[in-house]
Amino acid sequence: MRITAPLIAAFALVGGVTGIAAQESGLAGLHEWRRVGSKTCFVDHYHDGSGSGPSQQAAVAQAVRSWTDFTVLEYGSAWGSYANSISKSVSCNRGASDFTCAISSIPCKGGAMQAAQKRRR
Repeated sequence: MRITAPLIAAFALVGGVTGIAAQESGLAGLHEWRRVGSKTCFVDHYHDGSGSGPSQQAAVAQAVRSWTDFTVLEYGSAWGSYANSISKSVSCNRGASDFTCAISSIPCKGGAMQAAQKRRR
């Protein structure tokens, strides 16, 4: 079963996800996890993002924002770093007036990204 944004919103409305739970792990418990170095990652669950823009760089940036926004919504901010994700793929096409890009990767939490955040506090 694929969990969609409306299903997540409905679940949150009936109290299934609290603000604290969303910050910690959201619905991440629905997936199997594995250790990858100092990170905890999903075993085989990818998230996707897409974007468009006047340049390939702008389209990829929009796709990363799309990936991040949905991942944070579904699993919480601990999982929402595209830079921390693994098994990344990027595909871009040039149109007549813009670029469109699609990205995909497996969300992870922990690792160097969270260690750096802790040091800044």
